[in-house]
Amino acid sequence: MTLPRAVRAVVFDMDGLLVDSEAMVREVMHEVSRRRGLTLPEEVFLRMVGLPGAASRTVAVAHFGDQFDYDAWNDDVWKMAHGRIDAGVSIKTGATELLDLLDQWDLPRAVATSSGHPTVSRQLSPSGLFARFDAIVANGDYARGKPHPDPFLVAAARLRIDPAYCLALEDSHNGVRAAHAAGMMTVMVPDLLPATLEMRALCVAIAPTLHDVRNLILGQGETDHEHRRSTERRRRDGAST
Repeated sequence: MTLPRAVRAVVFDMDGLLVDSEAMVREVMHEVSRRRGLTLPEEVFLRMVGLPGAASRTVAVAHFGDQFDYDAWNDDVWKMAHGRIDAGVSIKTGATELLDLLDQWDLPRAVATSSGHPTVSRQLSPSGLFARFDAIVANGDYARGKPHPDPFLVAAARLRIDPAYCLALEDSHNGVRAAHAAGMMTVMVPDLLPATLEMRALCVAIAPTLHDVRNLILGQGETDHEHRRSTERRRRDGAST
């Protein structure tokens, strides 16, 4: 599998893509629900994956009913989740090596997530990943969340790269839909959700791990990349004069 265009920037989702947080949040939601005498079916949780808070609220209330105290439930979920995050959240396989390649090739990169800025810092700072991104686009930075394209379009604008030349990395169905709608080359790295026929149609590739994404970028060839990087620098310099 080869990429259809030169990669000039990479835009990462966070939860389930950079850090192994989706499975942890699933456990926490089930635990908080059990303590309240509620049952959260797996299919209901999976519908929340990749959604911003307001959309997750809609899914939860539709399942639990109009009398459900979503705010109290959600507060308990995030109190428990933050405790687990502070104890340490695992980096996904291949994340560090992929970022090392982007450093080597001088490719800009951003995070585009449905989580808020405090959660991004909480999850990425202890490992040093936070400082390795040129832009962080989080909840509050865009008008509409995933599956709308807004998070990815804001990320491309902040990186000053045409979305068509951005490689978007996602693990959720809503994230893939958002990245594809933004016009980015989209790669799904599945976590809790499988690569369905719809996902395969929207993506340029399905990658088992971020190691495979690294190999996909390497497949462009370093010599060819050096030429594109030189051209991009000249374009940027010309735009800033």
